[in-house]
Amino acid sequence: MIILNHTGVSHTVFHLLGIPGLEDQHLWISIPFVISYVIALLGNSLLIFIIITKSSLHEPMYLFLCMLAGADVVLSTCTVPQALAIFWFHAGEISLDRCITQFFIIHWTFISESGILLVMAFDRYIAICYPLRYTTILTHSLIGKIGVTIFLRSYGTIFPIIFLLKRLTFCQNNIIPHTYCEHIGLAKYACNDIRVNIWYGLFVIISTVVLDVLLIFVSYVLILFAVFHMSSQDACHKALNTCGSHVCVIILFYGPAIFTTLTQRFGRYIPPHIHILLANVCILVPPMMNPIIYGIKMKQIREQVAYIFFSAQK
Repeated sequence: MIILNHTGVSHTVFHLLGIPGLEDQHLWISIPFVISYVIALLGNSLLIFIIITKSSLHEPMYLFLCMLAGADVVLSTCTVPQALAIFWFHAGEISLDRCITQFFIIHWTFISESGILLVMAFDRYIAICYPLRYTTILTHSLIGKIGVTIFLRSYGTIFPIIFLLKRLTFCQNNIIPHTYCEHIGLAKYACNDIRVNIWYGLFVIISTVVLDVLLIFVSYVLILFAVFHMSSQDACHKALNTCGSHVCVIILFYGPAIFTTLTQRFGRYIPPHIHILLANVCILVPPMMNPIIYGIKMKQIREQVAYIFFSAQK
């Protein structure tokens, strides 16, 4: 569907192609999408259920983990079903408003997860450097305020992009070679000047994700400094072990995103389908692996999972 205005024709409906150049392989590509989505949905839902229902897990570290699991469920559900509809039924048609809504949820969730990882690093810093004051500093009231701040920051930085996109006239191609909608991927089909979109998008990334990465790095420098000045080797080993799962999640979250950004910026000779596959890795891998990592590394979570499954068999 198109509409007419004083600048010409503007598309109001777009078509997502999926993985360009691999349309004949879409059925096979859908298999890892289904597997990762099922694991992400079940694993994160189980984490949320365990943490909410077990009062012994109502500690700062687990409450932040519950927030992360919730964000993972939203991120997966916002993208994977749409991709599967394209792979299985060629149902890639999407309205402009729905496209902008999907973009908003994806970016809002991604920035929220980055903020949650930052406060989880802060949580580890307090637990290791100020263990006696841990529960008095990170009270339930403060955790609630931190959670609200994280989501409001994401909302406040992403919301203006809706108006930056709505002002554009999409008079170029309405075929989007992707499995989901993204800001610049949509804006580049406009006939208007999109420099404001580009610069604001860069500002959002620097003021949120890049800043979070820098603060996480500083937190772990301080943690390592404190750990290696501990007199007891057992205490040192225990402190490092508590940070292990969080470091793995940080690498899984930021690693694919950084690699994807670098390939888009400098990999001009890389085929388009590789760029799209890498972008989907950023969406698929962290939500799938986070519950697995925390389930393996955290004893309390392992025990609760084992209790649920073994009690169900009796």
